[in-house]
Amino acid sequence: QVQLVESGGNLVQAGGSLRLSCTASGSIFSLNVMAWYRQAPGKLRDLVAAITSSGSTNYADSVKGRFTISRDNAKNTVYLQMDSLKPEDTAVYYCAAGRGTRFNPVPNYWGQGTQVTVSS
Repeated sequence: QVQLVESGGNLVQAGGSLRLSCTASGSIFSLNVMAWYRQAPGKLRDLVAAITSSGSTNYADSVKGRFTISRDNAKNTVYLQMDSLKPEDTAVYYCAAGRGTRFNPVPNYWGQGTQVTVSS
């Protein structure tokens, strides 16, 4: 069993920055892809960014150039650095771990979610 614990969500003004963290515990050696998703009220959960165990990344077009995903394998932690935040980035952000590819992650485990609110 794998547990994912997220932190870092907050209220921030437009143009500001936040860093989300997700620490995994349990048997994660077979999970090659970690990813961040987000879900705004009334909308589907969408992929924001993904990273493989070797460090290859993929980003949604809406966040390219503003968000950076990274991972520390020694700490079993994945990060999402979010810069130049916009009100439309407001959502609950979920960490996920699983298999698949950086373009098509297949999550097996989800975190509980952390709220990011960007005020205009």
